[in-house]
Amino acid sequence: MPSSSPKILVDADACPVKEEARRVAERVGLVIVFVSNGGIRPSRDPMVLVVIVPSGADAADDWIVEHAAPGDIVLTADIPLASRAIDKGCHVLGFTGRPFTPASIGMALAMRGLKQHLRETGAIAGHNPGFRPADRSAFLGALDTLARKAKSLAGK
Repeated sequence: MPSSSPKILVDADACPVKEEARRVAERVGLVIVFVSNGGIRPSRDPMVLVVIVPSGADAADDWIVEHAAPGDIVLTADIPLASRAIDKGCHVLGFTGRPFTPASIGMALAMRGLKQHLRETGAIAGHNPGFRPADRSAFLGALDTLARKAKSLAGK
């Protein structure tokens, strides 16, 4: 694999689409790195790496940001991590297939802050909508398109 090929970095602790991400990485020919506090089995596939970080707030996020390179793909539902990855020049995709971009991340951060404030004041309940089959399907399509695009851009 050329060193210029992007890799897929997965914020894996609460990721509901690990298997889908692995299949897309395999199909497109990209290395995928699952970063977690534990609970993920190692793989014998040299294109599938598992990194176990120490327990602690943001340990996986910090590892991902430290090891990400421009053009890599970061998969996460964590908006602050998405922002940090965008700042490094990464492509960022949420687990529902929603892309985080330089144009959209500011609003995503603002909405996160507003919802946190509303939860703290009791104005809204503290839960997110459940993950649906349609989210899985949207994620698969979006990651496949993004992975092919990132690989193509890296080859230029």
